[in-house]
Amino acid sequence: MSPATRTLRHLAAAFAASAFFATTAQAQTAAPASPHSFTGNAGLYSQYVFRGLTQTNEKPALQGGFDYAHSSGFYAGIWGSNISWLSDAVPEVSASLELDTYLGFKKSLVDDLTLDVGFLRYNYPGSYPSGMTKPDTNEIYAGITWKWITAKYSYSLGDTFGVSEARGTDYIDLSASYEVAPKLTLSAHWGRQKYRGAGHSDFTYDDWKAGLAYELAGYNLGLYGTGTNAKDSAYTIRGKNIGRGQVVAYVSKTF
Repeated sequence: MSPATRTLRHLAAAFAASAFFATTAQAQTAAPASPHSFTGNAGLYSQYVFRGLTQTNEKPALQGGFDYAHSSGFYAGIWGSNISWLSDAVPEVSASLELDTYLGFKKSLVDDLTLDVGFLRYNYPGSYPSGMTKPDTNEIYAGITWKWITAKYSYSLGDTFGVSEARGTDYIDLSASYEVAPKLTLSAHWGRQKYRGAGHSDFTYDDWKAGLAYELAGYNLGLYGTGTNAKDSAYTIRGKNIGRGQVVAYVSKTF
C-alpha cells in the first residue's frame, strides 16, 4: 500500500469517527420538546362589540392578552379591553376596563373533532354606587369543534353582567370559520343570550355576525358586521340601543 493510500484511509477513518462522536453528542444534548407554550395577542378595533352589544359606545378599543397551554390540553389565560358601557349607563361608575381570566381543557377526541370545557370570569374593576349589582360574571362553558364549525354553550353561575339573581342565564354560540382563499377567511356566527330569573325576560336576545379576515405580513386585517334583536327597553343607553347593527374593522397580531 502506498503512503498516499494510507494517508487517505487515515483521513477517512478520522472523519468518520469525528462525525460519529458529533452525532452522538448532539443526540445526547438535544433537549426534548417543551410541553409548555406561551402566546400573546394584541389588536386595535374600531369598537368593541361583545355578543352583539357595543361595549365602547362605537369608539375604538385596544385589546390584548396572554395564554398558556400544556401538551395535556390544559390552558389558562388573561385578556383585556377598554370599555365605556358601564359609565355610559351610570355616570357614577368608574369602571373603564374589562379584564377576563379563564382556564380550561381542550382535547382532540377523534380526527377533526375537538372538545373544549372551562371556566371564564369577566372582571370589571372600578368603583360602583352603593346598592348597584356589579357586572362581574362567572361562566362555565363547553364547546365542540368539527373542522371549521363550532358549537359552544355558556352557563352563568350568578349575577350576570349587572343583572341580579340571574343564575342559569346561558348563551348558545354557533360559529363557522372557513378559508375561502389563501390567507382569506370567511366567518359567520349566531348566538342567543337567554336571561333567567323573575322579570329578566326583556334582556333575552339573539345576535349574529359575519365578516372577512386576511393575513398580511403576520397581521390579521378584518372587517365584520353585527346585529341583534335586543329590545330598546332593556338595552338603550344614552338614547340609543347598544345592540343595533354595527360594523367593526380591526388589525391584530398573535406572537
